[in-house]
Amino acid sequence: MSMTPYRLFWKLFFAFWAAMTLSFGGAVGFILTTSVVPPPPPSGNVPWHVLIPLGSGVVTSLFASLALAWYLTRPLRHVRWALDQLAGGHFETRVKPQIGSRRDEIADLGGYLDATAERLERLEASRQQLLYDISHELRSPLSRLRAAIGLARTDPSDVQAMLARVDLEADRLNGLLDDLLTLNRVEVGASGLRRDKIDLIELLHAIATDAEFEARASGRSLTLEAQGAFIAVVDGELIYRALENVIRNAVKYTGAGTAVEVKASRAEDAGLLEVTVADRGPGVPDEMLSSIFDPFVRVQAEKGTTTGFGLGLAIAQRALLAHGGEIFAAPRPGGGLIVTLRLLGRLPNTAPPADTAPL
Repeated sequence: MSMTPYRLFWKLFFAFWAAMTLSFGGAVGFILTTSVVPPPPPSGNVPWHVLIPLGSGVVTSLFASLALAWYLTRPLRHVRWALDQLAGGHFETRVKPQIGSRRDEIADLGGYLDATAERLERLEASRQQLLYDISHELRSPLSRLRAAIGLARTDPSDVQAMLARVDLEADRLNGLLDDLLTLNRVEVGASGLRRDKIDLIELLHAIATDAEFEARASGRSLTLEAQGAFIAVVDGELIYRALENVIRNAVKYTGAGTAVEVKASRAEDAGLLEVTVADRGPGVPDEMLSSIFDPFVRVQAEKGTTTGFGLGLAIAQRALLAHGGEIFAAPRPGGGLIVTLRLLGRLPNTAPPADTAPL
């Protein structure tokens, strides 16, 4: 364990003491060389009473130096203790209560340390929750796989049906792992993103065409209002996944015979594209409008069932945030949900494309 605060304590102590002692010594010397005090006798001996202020100054400087060194290094011991606790995984540790009501740079350091500890605590809680959710989501398809294999062994005549079930569950597992890998990639942030120069309006039309085909197959429809072009420097694959997840999610939840309305428009800032996806589904309770973007959070579909793994909107949110954009949901008047995506025309710290055309 480092003893830096104690080494700093002694360095400060000796520095303060030396400075104060020299100051007192200089003051006494000045007094002795002025006419305020009678000159020393011819023998050269300094009167004993002249040594009183010098001695008292040395003693006073000793205690003052101790107090100053203690005042400056004491909070550093608390900071070191907090860092030791964080290194041991105790992310609930907070140093600001230990420092007290100080208002200086060391107190600011304690505040930054507490903010870091709080974020680490949230990340650790999210990690544990994510591991629990992953294990829970993997357990169901694995259980069905084992059941299908067991039934195939006991009833060879039903092997083809069981193989179909195994194939279905394998596809589900593959989809889950693919979503988890994508979620992990967007968690890295902008530093791990590619920089593709693409037309987001053209990309939106391609996604809408596929989604509209799926919608018609289930008795629903999809409309798209997006004109012109919006050239952007983004990670094309992630933005495709984000837009597709939101639009397909709306198609899945909108009521039979209704339409999903997708609109794209340039916001007041010329470098910002806003996409709204509105459905006529059951909607989302107000208390879940923000949590639906958390991993593995799902709302009930028709007849009280849930589908999917609850990762689509989480991937969309993190992809938008990594690109400096945002996504949020709001109730739609008359029933349903409106999801709004706002995306910059470039990644953070990336020069804007020269040929961005207006809508």
